[in-house]
Amino acid sequence: MGKVLVLGAGLVSKPMVTYLLKKGLKVVVASRTVSKAEELIKGFSNGEAKEWVISEKDRLKEMVKDADVVVSLLPWVYHLEVADVCIEYRKHMVTTSYVQEKMQALDEKAKDAGIIILNEIGLDPGIDHMSAMRTIHRIWREGGRVLSFRSVCGALPAPEASNIPFRYKFSWSPKGVALAGRNSARYKKDGKIIEIKSEELFKTTYTTEVENIGILEVYPNRDSIPYLEKYGIKDADTIFRGTLRYPGWCETWFIISNTGLLGIEEKEWGDITYLEFFASVMKVKPAELKKEIMKRFNVNPDSVPMKNLEFLGLFSDNKIKTRKGAAIDILVELLVEKLSYKDGERDMVILKDEVVGIIRNREKKFISTLIDFGTVGEETAVARTVSLPAAIAVRKIINGEIKNRGVLIPTIPDIYEPVLDELVELGISSKEEEIEL
Repeated sequence: MGKVLVLGAGLVSKPMVTYLLKKGLKVVVASRTVSKAEELIKGFSNGEAKEWVISEKDRLKEMVKDADVVVSLLPWVYHLEVADVCIEYRKHMVTTSYVQEKMQALDEKAKDAGIIILNEIGLDPGIDHMSAMRTIHRIWREGGRVLSFRSVCGALPAPEASNIPFRYKFSWSPKGVALAGRNSARYKKDGKIIEIKSEELFKTTYTTEVENIGILEVYPNRDSIPYLEKYGIKDADTIFRGTLRYPGWCETWFIISNTGLLGIEEKEWGDITYLEFFASVMKVKPAELKKEIMKRFNVNPDSVPMKNLEFLGLFSDNKIKTRKGAAIDILVELLVEKLSYKDGERDMVILKDEVVGIIRNREKKFISTLIDFGTVGEETAVARTVSLPAAIAVRKIINGEIKNRGVLIPTIPDIYEPVLDELVELGISSKEEEIEL
């Protein structure tokens, strides 16, 4: 029986743990909150829950030593510590997080240890890479080359659950969403590198239509440029990776990101209201706050952004709960309160990629659209699409079906083909279209 150590028992862990347990693997779930780990393995004799925190280095070594594959669902800042231990004990490692430079630097050590450290094997990053590479490799097999690549992804409420002004609810870390609003971005369009400063992130948008869902907004997702090399399409004229939201999100978050609400510097706020807090970060008097926002951002009182800020409670006389912390922490407490799912509501994941290639002097566009629905309180679409690709990869590694070694992402056929095929069996599949241009 193969043995898997899962570090962390957060929102996306359940489908993975359940999958691995049902496949007959021994699964140890180690979490700071042991009750969460116990809930994940409930009803399975081959599961074990352990209470553990990242500062317990010796216990981490003991657990890693006893495993075949280690899955880190911890915050990304801890992955390096886990990777070092995995290399020391020659144990494979899987994460759904982006590869950081320091992680990539472990490539030779991982190869020397004879292990794979597989990252970016979730949804975005993850399924997006695998879907892209399946199409790109098809174009190459037919003797063509890639001219452009676009991939957009969003975790959203299903249309019937988008029943609040924001039309957004959290199926993963609210603070993660807020912090993403501080990101800058880079992409390539028609041969030119475009660099977007964080304050302009939500101004750099366009719309796309998704069948049966409607018109959605797109804004850039981090730095797309490295994927020209990672995907082997350095000569492509365009590469863009973006985030999907319902209309109105970008206009609202442009204001949020340019008013100081995403500040990360900790301070003492004292006994103040949300109105006083917002006025403070805007550096205006509370009585002048709304007028200043409308003037500075050229919006009217009935505009979508003003209604959204009102809905959040940023103009209210309610007292803030976080007396000491960063501005972003106070914003997040409101986001959690106002933008949470109710049990039984459906969340939705949409992933759409468009690859344009030239094959035998004819241009073709290949469109792949994945739409998956989940149910909050049972199994969310986000949890399914993030954790199941990783779970499948873990089983393939244990079975010896993935031979590659080193620090990798799932851009090679030996990884993405079996993972994508099994996802279809699990009900996660894409609609494929081919259009001659």
